[in-house]
Amino acid sequence: MSKETGISSVTAFCPGHLSGYFYPVIGSHPSTTGSIGAGIVIREGVSVRVSLSDEPSICARRISFEEVVLEEFTDAPPLSWLAGQFPCTVRIETSCTLPIGAGFGLSAAALMAAAFAINILCDAGLSPRECTSLAHEAEILHHTGLGDVAACQGGGRDYRTGAGTGAEIIRYFDITDPVYAVNFGPLPSPGILGSPEALGRIAAAYPGQRPDTPAMFFRLSRLFAEASGLLTPSVNEVLAECDREDVAASMTMLGNGVFALGKQAPGILSAYGEVFELHMAASGVRITGVQQ
Repeated sequence: MSKETGISSVTAFCPGHLSGYFYPVIGSHPSTTGSIGAGIVIREGVSVRVSLSDEPSICARRISFEEVVLEEFTDAPPLSWLAGQFPCTVRIETSCTLPIGAGFGLSAAALMAAAFAINILCDAGLSPRECTSLAHEAEILHHTGLGDVAACQGGGRDYRTGAGTGAEIIRYFDITDPVYAVNFGPLPSPGILGSPEALGRIAAAYPGQRPDTPAMFFRLSRLFAEASGLLTPSVNEVLAECDREDVAASMTMLGNGVFALGKQAPGILSAYGEVFELHMAASGVRITGVQQ
C-alpha cells in the first residue's frame, strides 16, 4: 500500500483502435512524431491493474470470454519503460480479449491505461495530457505505434490532423453497427515503423482526404491498403471476397487481418477464421477503480 495515498491498487481501461490509413510524421522528438490519419476507436480494449511492488514486473494476458488465458507475456519493453518514468515501483497486469499485435491498437491502450493508473497509485500529480504524452513517447521509442495513443484520448471515428497528442482530432460518432474483423497472425509493428523504406511507401500511399462518412472512410482505407505494399495474400483473398459481396472492408493497420462493416460481413469472414465483433467506443481512457 502506498504510504502517501493509502492506495493499494488502481485499475484503468483504455479502448483499442482500428487504424484505416495514416501518414507517418517523423519529428526531432517523440512529441513531434506520430501520424496524421483516420481510424475507429473500439470499445474492445485493455484493462490494466497496477499495484506497488518491491520489484517491477509485468503480466500481459489475453483471455477468452470464459476467462481462459489464451496468451501470456511477462516482457513488454514499452510498459517497462513507462513504469520507469514514475517515482515508485509497480506491478502491471493487463488483460484483453483481442489478439495482441494484430492491429487493434492494444499496445497503445495498455500504455494509456497504465500511465493513468500509475499516476494515481504513485501520486505523481501528472495531468491527463502529461500521462498521454508519456504513453505516446513509449510507443514512439519502441516503434509500436504512431497515432493510436492520440486517437484513444476519446471515442468515435477519429481523424487526426497532426502528429503527436496535442493536435486537433475530429471525431465522428456515426458507426452504430458492429464492425467485424478476422486476423491471420501478427504483423510486427517495429519491423515496419522502424524501416525508412516501409515508411516511405506508406507515406506515398496516404490518400490525403478527410473521411466525412463511414463509406468514405472505408474507401480511403482500402485505397491506402492497396497502395501501401502491406497487403498479405491472406488479406487479399478476404478483401476480394468482400468485394464480390459488396461489403466495405480494408486491412487492419498494422495487422495481418481484415475489418469489415455490414450484415454480411461476419458470414464472409467466418470462412477464414475466428470473427471478432467490435463496437465504436463512446469515450477514451478512464480510471475504473481505486482500491484502498
